[in-house]
Amino acid sequence: MRQTIIFAYVLLITAILSALAVSGQEFAGPVMWNPVLSSHALQKKIAKKTTAVLSLPFFDDFTGYSPIPDSSKWVDFEVYINNTMCVSPISRGVATFDDLNSTGIPYDSFSNTVVNYADSLTSQPIDLSADSVGDSLYLSFFYQPQGNGFYPTSSDSLMLYFKNKYGTFVKVWSVAGFDTPLSVVPAFQQVMVPLTDSLDFPNPTFQFRFVNTASMNWADADWNIDYVKLDRNRNVGDTTIGDVAFTSNPSFLLNDYTSMPYYQFTANPLSEIVSQVTDSIRNDTSLSQSINYSFATTDVGSGIPLSGSSGLSTVSLSGYTTAQVTEPISISGFPSYPPGASVIFETQYYLQSTPSTGPAVNDTIIHDQFFGNYLAYDDGTAEKSYYLELQTATPGRIAIEYHLNQPDTLRGLAIYFGRQVPFASYKPFIIDIYSALAGINGFPADNLLSASDLLNPAYADSVNHFWTYLLDTPLLLPAGIFYAGTSMSYDDGGDSLYFGLDVNRIGSNHAYFNVEGIWTPSAISGAIMMRPILGRAVPGSAVKNIYTNAVKWQVLPNPAENTVEFQFEDAQSATYNITDVQGHALIHGTISKNKTIDISALTPGMYFVTLTTNDVTGMPQKLIKL
Repeated sequence: MRQTIIFAYVLLITAILSALAVSGQEFAGPVMWNPVLSSHALQKKIAKKTTAVLSLPFFDDFTGYSPIPDSSKWVDFEVYINNTMCVSPISRGVATFDDLNSTGIPYDSFSNTVVNYADSLTSQPIDLSADSVGDSLYLSFFYQPQGNGFYPTSSDSLMLYFKNKYGTFVKVWSVAGFDTPLSVVPAFQQVMVPLTDSLDFPNPTFQFRFVNTASMNWADADWNIDYVKLDRNRNVGDTTIGDVAFTSNPSFLLNDYTSMPYYQFTANPLSEIVSQVTDSIRNDTSLSQSINYSFATTDVGSGIPLSGSSGLSTVSLSGYTTAQVTEPISISGFPSYPPGASVIFETQYYLQSTPSTGPAVNDTIIHDQFFGNYLAYDDGTAEKSYYLELQTATPGRIAIEYHLNQPDTLRGLAIYFGRQVPFASYKPFIIDIYSALAGINGFPADNLLSASDLLNPAYADSVNHFWTYLLDTPLLLPAGIFYAGTSMSYDDGGDSLYFGLDVNRIGSNHAYFNVEGIWTPSAISGAIMMRPILGRAVPGSAVKNIYTNAVKWQVLPNPAENTVEFQFEDAQSATYNITDVQGHALIHGTISKNKTIDISALTPGMYFVTLTTNDVTGMPQKLIKL
């Protein structure tokens, strides 16, 4: 039965992803994990100790810069607070619901088609002890399915619950997903929900809770909510927000890259710096308004102002409309820093003399332009994954174009991997560095400068959610164009590694792919998250893949219920290691030929097994525990 379910699931995934293919060879898929949530585990632990009884009004538009909910307003921390998973929010920041738990991995890592109660977002207790149904209490919020992620299917839903004075949560509203993929991302839609006498007023510890049901299926089943408001003396027609706010982050200060070494920047600053900075402002009032705004850019290290508005600028907006605003940027001189220094330019956009009555927190938006030791086109967050459909005859290759303003030393490549099953750790790959690609920019043949040994992919380290691979020998590169990427051969699954895809990066993604011997420009919008590491020596966060196909072995039976046996050649004994799909070691030891081991303590699901004989480790194999 388990095998039947797995086979059916594979067929379903194949059919849906085939429909989503931009071409027959490259795909955008779900990201399937969120390392940002995992890295804030301590912050969540501290926040959970916060309990407070609130009074009305209750309001949150998720404008803050933390990826977890504000603990002064919410008691659980499973949703993701961000400004990248949404499209045209009411104000900057939303709460994203998906099928990823508080540590950023799927709620069910094996049964991906099973619908789970997934994320929840529960308010702190609110004192309604002096209230009754006659006070016209309404909760309003905006929601958006899909956003920059993937659409929720018809088996997925977003729900709202109210807690009565007896401590029971009662469902008061819900919306289901969709039967077919959405061709256009829906706009945010407002919902007005009354607090009725079913709450058994007075209620001194009222709470409300958003919950989504989801199956990982082929997507993350994304919902976004924004602008949550609960107050008295409202009615069903009280939909006016009465706020003017920023809805996006200020633009990067660089033309093409999102980050680069500062010494590379100052080698040609006029080419790298943007001519203007941009942001978006929304008028969420019913009246047309003239909105005053300004901006300022400062070097954080020295505190020196670099650029800014000479005075207030004005934009006229009709009611319930959004406009992109631009301001020219002119910097006459850049501060001096030693080679290799990390530098931050901070840009603040702020509204002044706003006639709205909304919260002041979304009237100022801050964005840092970081200059580090790498080249990047992405903003550090992945909304989807990028992967190739591999062919049996030729390796699948990805190459991303970068430019240098002066000669530099390439130390390695940092890669952001998307989650997948089989677990990405068991898909070895090679890092390739080129100075030219055949058929691209007039070059007749590839010019391969460096190719690594087989490498073993892994998930994020604790620094920036990228995994850093160092070249065996640092590569001195001249000024100009080079290409960095990966290659890997066909495996049983037929698809390549999943790489993080930042879909917020609009325009050329500088990527090329090659699965049939011909380099082709990528047609998928967004930045594939690979970052060349430049300059001084840096520590790596990964090692070579030590697996080899020389070891011939099997695990039997498979699927198995209580015991398994390893069949192998050319050795009397072997060491084995059984891990879960996250790579955690669960059972290990030494075994002789024709002996069995007990796996009855493992919960049903998928595991991976490695076997080492004569100091040689074979490729991992999947084990299904019934």
